[in-house]
Amino acid sequence: MNTTLIIMAAGSGSRFGEGIKQLAKMGPNGEIIMDYSIHDAKEAGFNKVVFIIRKEIFKEFEEIIGNRIKEQIDVEYVFQELDDLPEGFEVPEGRTKPWGTGQAVLCCKDVVNEPFVIINADDYYGKEAFVKVHDYLVEEHPASDKLDFCMAGFLLENTLSENGGVTRGICSVNEQGHLTKVTETKNIVKTAEGAAVQAEDGSLTAVQAHCPVSMNMWGFTPEIFGILEKGFAEFLGALKDQTKGEYLIPTVVDQLIQTGVCNVTVLESRDKWFGVTYKEDKPLVVRSFRELIDAGVYKERLFD
Repeated sequence: MNTTLIIMAAGSGSRFGEGIKQLAKMGPNGEIIMDYSIHDAKEAGFNKVVFIIRKEIFKEFEEIIGNRIKEQIDVEYVFQELDDLPEGFEVPEGRTKPWGTGQAVLCCKDVVNEPFVIINADDYYGKEAFVKVHDYLVEEHPASDKLDFCMAGFLLENTLSENGGVTRGICSVNEQGHLTKVTETKNIVKTAEGAAVQAEDGSLTAVQAHCPVSMNMWGFTPEIFGILEKGFAEFLGALKDQTKGEYLIPTVVDQLIQTGVCNVTVLESRDKWFGVTYKEDKPLVVRSFRELIDAGVYKERLFD
């Protein structure tokens, strides 16, 4: 069965502050984070990659990774644009950024016809999650009147930055291993006791460091595209904050769960996340890849 890796790489990376963070060199031979994700996905069995990018970074993106990666795996590009809206809608005055991860995935509807996993371009997920999601997507599942999706669940404590707050989808899971609720939670910071949500006034509210969280690594079937298309129009029609509101995958999935449309199986990964939310994160990412290479997890030259 064919399976596709979708990489969301259209974000502006405003907090990174050093060029296009998705293309920042992290490995010893100029590898970027996406190189390692594509390597792990291909090793797990995925046989196509779709990059979601902005048109203005296409040339640089193709030069740095696209032309090289197409020798390893089938490659497609789609563009997430601010004005890519359903009929009857226009870009609101003052809106400058695209519409979030839900719109990003919807951009792939014409090039993806098989089960797929989505990931962020600037997050390193580790090998375990790719294997588990791929194997789940190609398994036969019991007949059901609900759609059958999956999600890689990471421990919150393994996904925190040393350099500031992060946004995570905090997950509740039932005894059957199904996701029952996902709550998009902003500004989660690392503390001496574990983790906490930091308010604008600096106050902290502790959260369970061992709870599972979403890192936007979802396993879907193509049925999700029709749902996203209908939901995007509904989202735009009800949107109050026209300049900042975002159509987000975790919010969409949570609505599908609450209305009984789908089951989402949470596949636990114990791998440690790292990524480049802030420019101060880069030295840790570089060091982490060096340690993985020294431990034999990756070769010095990734695709040799």
